[in-house]
Amino acid sequence: MPANVARAQRAVNRIGRDPGGIVVGNGLRALKILTVGMGVLILAGTAVIVGVIFHRATAPGTSAPVALTLDQPAGTRIVGIAATQDRLAVQLQGGGADRVVLVDPRTGAVTGRIALAR
Repeated sequence: MPANVARAQRAVNRIGRDPGGIVVGNGLRALKILTVGMGVLILAGTAVIVGVIFHRATAPGTSAPVALTLDQPAGTRIVGIAATQDRLAVQLQGGGADRVVLVDPRTGAVTGRIALAR
């Protein structure tokens, strides 16, 4: 065997690479392990994304927006809105005495009225 071929063979055995840059031996095994590991991570990440999308799409409590029209006299304006546990309190001024209207946000139905004395 020529001397330069023997020297190249010793280098391959020592570093796990062919002098031309081709991975051989233990280096090739490590590359295979890394490739399989990255493939598993890609599959796991895709599964997580699909799971999150499915969970958000089927979660209870997601409903279409409710359009609401309050029958109030002309000149009435909304001064404030506050959320309670399961109701919206809408404070109104003008068009009569100040008042608070309680609304169910899921259905848009008026569930109560509170007149405020001056």
